[in-house]
Order: sequence, then C-alpha cells, then structure tokens
Amino acid sequence: MSAPRHVPGFTLPAELRAEIQRAGYYPALVTDVVASALLDDQVDAHLVHQETTIDEAAIRRHITVLVVTPRKLVVVHADDFDDEHEHERSQERSVATATCESIPLSSVRGVMVSHVVASPGSYVPGSLGREITLTIGWGAVSRLDLMPASCGDPNCEADHGFDGTLAADDISLRISADADGAGALSRALHFATTLTATIGR
Repeated sequence: MSAPRHVPGFTLPAELRAEIQRAGYYPALVTDVVASALLDDQVDAHLVHQETTIDEAAIRRHITVLVVTPRKLVVVHADDFDDEHEHERSQERSVATATCESIPLSSVRGVMVSHVVASPGSYVPGSLGREITLTIGWGAVSRLDLMPASCGDPNCEADHGFDGTLAADDISLRISADADGAGALSRALHFATTLTATIGR
C-alpha cells in the first residue's frame, strides 16, 4: 500500500503553526485537525483565538482557528470536558473534541466587525480602538430578534404583531488588545479585512 499523499501537521505555514503552539491548547492535535481540513490549499489569512471559561464545576478551555484559502473558509473548534463514564468509576479523565468545518467562500454571507472605542471624543484616526467583535455568517446558524411592532401612534393600543430581524451569526469572536495583546488585535483585523475582500470579489 502506498503512503498517503497528505500527512497532517506538515503543510501549515510556520506562522500559523507557531500561533497554535503559542496558544498552548493541545497544539499537536489542533495542528493536525487544521492541516487535515486544509489539505494542500494555500493559506491567505488565519486567526487563532483561545478562550477560557469558568463554570461551577471546572475551568474549561476552548480554541478557535479560522483560515481563509482561495476557495474556502476553514473553521476549527477544540474543547475539553470531563468524561462522564470515567466519573462513574470515580476517576477523572479529560477528553478533548476537535471539529472542523469547511465553507465555500461563495457561501459566506457576511463579515461584521464591531469596534469598541473608549473615549471616542479623543479618538485617534487610524487606531480603530482596542477591541473588536468579529462575526461571520454563512447560513448554518441564524438569529431571529423579535420585538412588538407599532404604528407610531403613542395612544394606539391595537396589536400590530411583531417586527423581526434575521441575522446570520455562525461565529462571533471578541478580541481585545488589553486581554489578548495588541498583536492579536492586529492579526484579527487583518484576517477580517482579507476575508471581506475575498468574498467581495
């Protein structure tokens, strides 16, 4: 039997591998999952984002890797959790899950960047603030916001039904220069700009 053409973990650009390594969340696993989704595609831009959440039971980590290629957007999520079956045997065992999704660029419906600017009265042109929320939609998940409709008459008591807004909200990441570093914010802005330009062609 001949060897497989693609070996996960060996085709990622050095910068992307370094950022996954720096995030420190099972880097060998995450690297292989990203590489298996990319195959031989060229990497035009990438974003590595790690979050830590605290619930009543444990501290949990989560990493998201976004990659833009000439053909697709690759989204990789990895999480850890406790194996319930091991808890039943009074032993704790950590389990990680890693999921990848490949979305054709033609299916990406929108890229939204919300800038948070402190002291906007003294805003410095070109700085774009120190925090953004990056939201990308491709139709897998939609959010419907409903509110009571009105006719504009403040004395009207009739039922006018509801008004709604349907928005694609498949993934949303918050990146802060204060929490994640100025470099992380710059990389996120570059990723958003690259993806926006790509889907706009």
